[in-house]
Amino acid sequence: MHIINIDRITVNHAGREIFSDLSWAIGDRDRVGLVGPNGIGKSSLLKAVAGYVTPDTGFISIQRGVRVGYLPQDVTLTPGETLWAVARTPPAELAAVEAALERIEAALADPAVYNDEKKLTRVMGQQEKALEQYERLGGPRHEAHVKELLMRLGFTTADYDLPVDALSGGQKKLAALVQLSIETPHVLMLDEPDNHLDLDAKRHLEAYIRAYPGAVIIVSHDRYLLDEVVTHIAEMDAGKMTLFPGNYTAYAEELEARKTRQQQMFIAQQKRITQIENFIHISEEKAKADLGERHARQARSRRKMLDRMEANGEIIERVVERRRMDLQIEGGRGSNKAMEIVNLAMGFGDDLLFMDVNLLVRHGERVGLVGPNGVGKSVLFKLILGEYEPLDGIIKIGPSCRVGYYSQEHQTLADWLHRSPLDLVRDIQPMSEGNAVSFLLKFLFKYEQLRLPIGGFSGGERSRLQLACLVLQKPNLLLLDEPTNNLDIPSVEVLESALEDFEGAILTISHDRYFLDRSVDRVVELSSGGLKEYIGGYTDYLAARG
Repeated sequence: MHIINIDRITVNHAGREIFSDLSWAIGDRDRVGLVGPNGIGKSSLLKAVAGYVTPDTGFISIQRGVRVGYLPQDVTLTPGETLWAVARTPPAELAAVEAALERIEAALADPAVYNDEKKLTRVMGQQEKALEQYERLGGPRHEAHVKELLMRLGFTTADYDLPVDALSGGQKKLAALVQLSIETPHVLMLDEPDNHLDLDAKRHLEAYIRAYPGAVIIVSHDRYLLDEVVTHIAEMDAGKMTLFPGNYTAYAEELEARKTRQQQMFIAQQKRITQIENFIHISEEKAKADLGERHARQARSRRKMLDRMEANGEIIERVVERRRMDLQIEGGRGSNKAMEIVNLAMGFGDDLLFMDVNLLVRHGERVGLVGPNGVGKSVLFKLILGEYEPLDGIIKIGPSCRVGYYSQEHQTLADWLHRSPLDLVRDIQPMSEGNAVSFLLKFLFKYEQLRLPIGGFSGGERSRLQLACLVLQKPNLLLLDEPTNNLDIPSVEVLESALEDFEGAILTISHDRYFLDRSVDRVVELSSGGLKEYIGGYTDYLAARG
């Protein structure tokens, strides 16, 4: 049953049209993954349905009584509060009833009320109604419900007293999801709910979404998540919405099949059109040669046929692929032993992160580094780069290896935030301005962006700029820290293809399970006691862990 109908809406932002004439219907049990390139308007569509954005034209009809819950990309929690205090914050309606009950209790303790039978009867009547409403809103079960949700999303009672400022970005998002879910909205709209979650947290999120009693609409670049929880994919492209049954893999296969069919039909139709145009040309030539009216009639008839095909929209368009990054990392061959770590230990103060870390990465290997948030994966990278000194152990980089580093938080760009992309690439590799412009345009930057300060760029734009820098540096040992964060799915696919063609060695930190399955041949899991190795990609790692 459809509970939300979107009818030909148009949304503009800052004078720019985000999308127009878009229609969609959402059912009460839908599990939909909303996909499309960055900037196409996915977040704007969720905000419009949730009531945070008003469409410029068109209508959004929500069935009476239907509640919509919206989890934005970036969440803000009350600073200074604990996880428990934030999570147990009651919904507005329940909070109002609790406040009313407190006022009623205060009134019942007032001698002017309990000594006046009429006033006492009236206040007790108010209390009875408020208690009925409190029961209906789940007040008596509120804290138990909060604890259940926290547990289902991977929190333990030991986490309850953590200040929200100490939570990771992913944990903050899950805490906000608990707040949102208390009222059990009929429709959950989740914008990148998996960002910054480690692998265990992602599995908790998937289980929660699968069991959710209402509809769930998810914007996500995590193809593994979309494979696990959705039954339909809604693709936004060029302002249009197209629905595909099945999960992400089924969508990708169907999309490729549709493109193949369209191209085949285009070629066949173009061949037929060429034949008709040749017939028209021959008939017109015969008519000019005064060989009879029949040839002129035949030419006019075929011309009308072509005109009708065009007027009725029967002309099949050639398949045009959306422009993608041109990414090729060519660093040449490095040492046979690209990197070796022996008996490494690291900590800060009295806090020991890990010890007895041993790892050998050979030329041509692709190794995925996994482990819970906070275990020290990024710290290990900084040790390899020489930014930290270990407590113990040795790190050896092959003598012929040139290290290329991709930073999760774009720290490699920190010194360039007030400079332009043109300044940056010309500093890495001296070249003419024209060549620098041509190079950056391959990474999907607009010409007018190239002289703007990098500090104003989005996360996705900074990610593409980091990749551009790697191309110029020509490394043959890549250290990639969450390289798929902030990239849309087409850009991630380009990155995967580039890494497949890369000649050197790769060590990558990633929580992108689909990426790990496609890009690594060995997974190493970091814990306080060292590294444990699993042969294969993420699926093999998961199977081995049981």
